[in-house]
Amino acid sequence: MASGTILMRWRTVMGGTAVVLAALLAAPARADVWGYVDEKGVPHFASERVDERYELFYRNIETFDTTRDPPPTVDVVPARAPMDVPLPPPNKLMAFFEASPTLNAVRQHMREASSDHNIDFELLQALIAAESGFNSTAVSPKGAIGLMQIMPGTARRYGVDGDRKMAIERKLVDPRTNIKTGTRYLRDLINMFPGQLELALAAYNAGEGAVQRAGNQIPNYKETQAYVKTVMQIYTLLKPPPPPVPVPEVRPAPSRVRPGLAIRGGALNRGNMPASAQPAANPRPIPTTD
Repeated sequence: MASGTILMRWRTVMGGTAVVLAALLAAPARADVWGYVDEKGVPHFASERVDERYELFYRNIETFDTTRDPPPTVDVVPARAPMDVPLPPPNKLMAFFEASPTLNAVRQHMREASSDHNIDFELLQALIAAESGFNSTAVSPKGAIGLMQIMPGTARRYGVDGDRKMAIERKLVDPRTNIKTGTRYLRDLINMFPGQLELALAAYNAGEGAVQRAGNQIPNYKETQAYVKTVMQIYTLLKPPPPPVPVPEVRPAPSRVRPGLAIRGGALNRGNMPASAQPAANPRPIPTTD
């Protein structure tokens, strides 16, 4: 498909989603997802508006605490939307990703890796969206390669290395190899920081050593903090948390007293009092003296 056609489809979906969500969720947000599509049809995501190319396409009142001290508020240009926008159908939130031909091309590899390593498919989708925008040939300035932006050194830890037929960099461009390797690494990080997905994501971005040196906190790197927010917000968009389980109503036990039976009560008529403490049946009047 021509890049111009891809770009038009992405712009159409992004624009419609941004308009609907901005009007629907008008309450002040503390964590948003911004994005734009470049001339090659590759989407780029951020947790704040980096420059004028970025449009707000997801707004959530939830926030993710990525630092001990919250960063200062960043002023962003609010999305412009017409009034009285109708509520979107449930699949409207998914349209942005469904329109990506590159995502559809690697979807099966993602599902296989998700199943093999017990990681939510939606989490892989969010991470790849933030890492490469589903561009299998992406290479970062630091040398991270492919869909999940894997460093060659990390790939070697998982048995991927170059040989006489193919260099390691070329192997990591292959979607199946890249996703399989990146998912194994992500699973190891989740196991390293159990119950703390934000730390696992921070380690994926900055390295597990950086998280450990920060005292098992998200390092004070602006890039890493923004990365964790972005992935978590996209993950929430794709797979909202389940609703809270309702607390069952506790009803008082039915009374076992038979109708018409008098209930003994009062401090002097309690059945567990010793016999010596029970009042006399016909107490004698207290004598008085004239």
